[in-house]
Amino acid sequence: MRHALLVAVLLGTAMAVVAEELPLRVMTFNVRYGTAMDGKNAWAKRRDILVNCVKASSPDILGVQECLDFQAEHIAAQLPDYRWMGIGRDQNGKGEMTAVLYRHASLVPVSVRHFWLSEQPDVPGSVSWDSSLTRMATLVRFHHPATGRFFLYVNTHFDHKGEQARQESVGVVSRELEKEDQTLPVIFTGDYNAAAGNSEPYRRAMEAGFRDTWTEAPERRGPSLTWSGFEAPKEGVDSRIDWILFRGAVEPQWCETVLYNEDGRYPSDHYPVVAQLTLK
Repeated sequence: MRHALLVAVLLGTAMAVVAEELPLRVMTFNVRYGTAMDGKNAWAKRRDILVNCVKASSPDILGVQECLDFQAEHIAAQLPDYRWMGIGRDQNGKGEMTAVLYRHASLVPVSVRHFWLSEQPDVPGSVSWDSSLTRMATLVRFHHPATGRFFLYVNTHFDHKGEQARQESVGVVSRELEKEDQTLPVIFTGDYNAAAGNSEPYRRAMEAGFRDTWTEAPERRGPSLTWSGFEAPKEGVDSRIDWILFRGAVEPQWCETVLYNEDGRYPSDHYPVVAQLTLK
């Protein structure tokens, strides 16, 4: 019996060590809040374009920003391979979400928690520093049963006005991640409202051990610009404010700024970003 138990333990250990690699396609997308008075670009007039955009990119995980509950529900209803989780950023649980959509046939959310980008991250609706609005993040621990892999996924939206708030928000996320299993790879997506490469929030994220899929991937597609204003990209403009970052045993194959449109009509005022990753 002891011999059999020892063999079982050794086999289990060997299986854990030789974990399979996990290909994972991740997308971040500021979908523009659905109650905005945007005329021809109002949600009802662009929602199917947005659904088609997501379908064409076929992500395993989609982190959205500015998303209201009826927007997440519409996307999931039109794309039944996905389920979503999220909570409104306001104190009453309403308002914009940093919702996460995922392929439920292959990924299992083991745990999910929401925190606020403030000095009191556990207090719903809390605001600190020079933030103009309530800001938050959603953190999910995912399991991929087919490979036995676990990983962490964080989706966020930094303030668009408060420079100090954007800088401090990097620290809030880092401290929240310290509460998790440090051996797990981390994928960190969002609308950071700060230019990649030459902003203090970006520098702090790199100091915290994150790497940028756009700069690390051997292949880049599309422009180095992610805010669209519902228009085609302008020549010579370089401003990536939507990023897909990672930390740990993750290898990016390619990263793309998605320019999907239908007859010149774009799905949002941001271009989504998608990256093909391998969890090693």
